[in-house]
Amino acid sequence: MYLNKAIVIGNLTRDPELRSLPSGIKVCSFSLATNRVWKDKNGAKQEAADYHNVVVFGRQAETVAQYMKKGSSMLVEGRMQTRSWDDKEGNKKYRTEIVADRTQFGPRGTGAPTGGAGGDAVSKGSAPEESDTIEYPEEDINPEDIPF
Repeated sequence: MYLNKAIVIGNLTRDPELRSLPSGIKVCSFSLATNRVWKDKNGAKQEAADYHNVVVFGRQAETVAQYMKKGSSMLVEGRMQTRSWDDKEGNKKYRTEIVADRTQFGPRGTGAPTGGAGGDAVSKGSAPEESDTIEYPEEDINPEDIPF
């Protein structure tokens, strides 16, 4: 039995690029950065980032391109695939990427207000207004609490 499964949670390193295949199918490509933190043998905190190329097709591609931007948090689930081609000079080029089967948007950043013209989403003393935005709770995740 074989298994080719990738699950990555990270932040977009650039805005997604949406293109169309000759058949009309939409293709979105972007890159995710994942960080890992560990303590070295001296007990000093070390940090490193890994970068993952991701491609998604169809309606999901359109949704990702519409709502995601550089810095957005995202979960991607899919399979690893390496493709090759010859460049203009005739050299063989390779690219390994995650072909996404499923994408899930992460929590929003805390930088921008979610309400109207720069104010709070809910004014004091008034009933909450109907809104298309979702208020996400702020989470502090300690990487040392993750069991792997």
